Amino acid sequence: MRMVSRKTQQDRRPLLSLWRRGTWIAVAFATLTAWSNLKAQSTTSQVSDMTGDYQFLEPYNTLAILQEDQMVKGYIDVLQGESESDAVLSYPITIGERKGDHVEFRTRTIHELYYRFSGTVQRGKGKKKDDPDYMELVGELQTIRKNSVTNQETVVRKQVVFESKGRTEEAP
Repeated sequence: MRMVSRKTQQDRRPLLSLWRRGTWIAVAFATLTAWSNLKAQSTTSQVSDMTGDYQFLEPYNTLAILQEDQMVKGYIDVLQGESESDAVLSYPITIGERKGDHVEFRTRTIHELYYRFSGTVQRGKGKKKDDPDYMELVGELQTIRKNSVTNQETVVRKQVVFESKGRTEEAP
């Protein structure tokens, strides 16, 4: 049997105390590191490519987007009323950009009207990429009508959520 004097036990207490403090510091550091990594992951985009067809204001209208790096291209097809001469007006996206989750685009003017969108792309309720509402564009849509006589613009702002149509959804 080994005998340890009281003096030896007292000499080990500071080492034991130091070891416990070091352990708590290591645990705290690991926790903070894990938390910061989780926070960094949540700030990165959940949608790497927003290419797809989205419902635009009405189910029979389409916003088609093609993302190439940070550039956004595409068009908006709007079904016209019976009194209009064209059945469908197709507004090409002339300026479009994506930075992180932020998306902005503007269409060409047709019949003195164009659209401007500013918002974010995010995951929707769809489970798989081909499901309807897998992606959403959420933000402000501006409908701008130009008056060719006075050269003034009238802007109508609307908060919108454009849901992706998915590959399984049939066009009307």
